[in-house]
Amino acid sequence: MAILTSTAPTTSAIQCLNIGGVKAFAPSSPSFSTLRFRRQLRFLNPHLSSPSRPRFSTLVKAKKQSFSNFDDMLATSEKPVLVDFYATWCGPCQMMVPILNEVSASLEDKIMIVKIDTEKYPSLADKYSIQALPTMIIFKDGKPCDRVEGALTASQLIQRIETTLKVKQ
Repeated sequence: MAILTSTAPTTSAIQCLNIGGVKAFAPSSPSFSTLRFRRQLRFLNPHLSSPSRPRFSTLVKAKKQSFSNFDDMLATSEKPVLVDFYATWCGPCQMMVPILNEVSASLEDKIMIVKIDTEKYPSLADKYSIQALPTMIIFKDGKPCDRVEGALTASQLIQRIETTLKVKQ
């Protein structure tokens, strides 16, 4: 999950966090709201949250990767890329977190999974006409080749990815 910032990020300064095999984009700006940062830590680490708070994700080590922009990341990827466009307030998007972790573990040699927060990167959401959340787009050779809107089970998503990759190979 990306760390929330208090300033509006630009797509020219993006860092990619690899969280449990799922990549999440975050602005590389060092300024952030401490209150939002604490909320994000509580969200990521169940030991810091109260028992009444829902627990969607556990804390895992993140690997930072920086790209000059989103298109650069797509162009330099050696594998096809599944981009999950989500928002932190979206319930179905939160339900997709463990599903994407399962898909990432099953298909780690076939596809890279990236998460984009549409609230932080509205220009990317506009560019790819994101109108429903979650929306997942599969990119191959830097170009979109399939699009899924709404939540799916892990088996449905794996089947969709494998079908798309077989057709495009």
